[in-house]
Amino acid sequence: MIVRRSIARAALKVTRWRTVGVVPPGGIMVGAPHTSNWDWVAMLVLLWSQEVSPRVLVKQELFKGPVGWLLRSTGGIAIDRSNASEVVAELEKEAAQDEKFVIVIAAEGTRGHADHWKSGFHRLARQTGLPVSFGFIDGPSRSLGFGPTLHMTDDVAGDMDKIRAFYADKRGLNPESRVEPRLRDEPGPPES
Repeated sequence: MIVRRSIARAALKVTRWRTVGVVPPGGIMVGAPHTSNWDWVAMLVLLWSQEVSPRVLVKQELFKGPVGWLLRSTGGIAIDRSNASEVVAELEKEAAQDEKFVIVIAAEGTRGHADHWKSGFHRLARQTGLPVSFGFIDGPSRSLGFGPTLHMTDDVAGDMDKIRAFYADKRGLNPESRVEPRLRDEPGPPES
């Protein structure tokens, strides 16, 4: 763990990325905007630099060949989207055994164009009672880090308003691919 931390801190220093905030003590971490494959690397480096070994939820289709080995060795958990309830039960069990357990989720679910975020992080937080922390990467300012930690409630629109406020100035590595934090079933923005 010390070697991983040292390498991560050196990588941040050499690449001149500025870090903001502190790693949450445990729970769910949403990483956004998810606009590049490098987001995964940046979040791992950030978490490793602060001595956290995250569990990253990744669609099971990516766990083939050498990429699968790499994902597993860096904390990847293969997600079968057709059997989400089993995944939630397993994550609850792991979180109960380790108070520093951090699950990382890319809420957009894709690096490509999307119209909304996936609601899995919100449902998982409500089902497990785990707090949600918000990680970010912002290419134009060369900064990455953590924002607030919140407990999700039954007031989905209210929760998402807080999340939108935090991510309002976060653009990702490819700002043109950024997805506004909005869930599919959430009411759209007011018309002007």
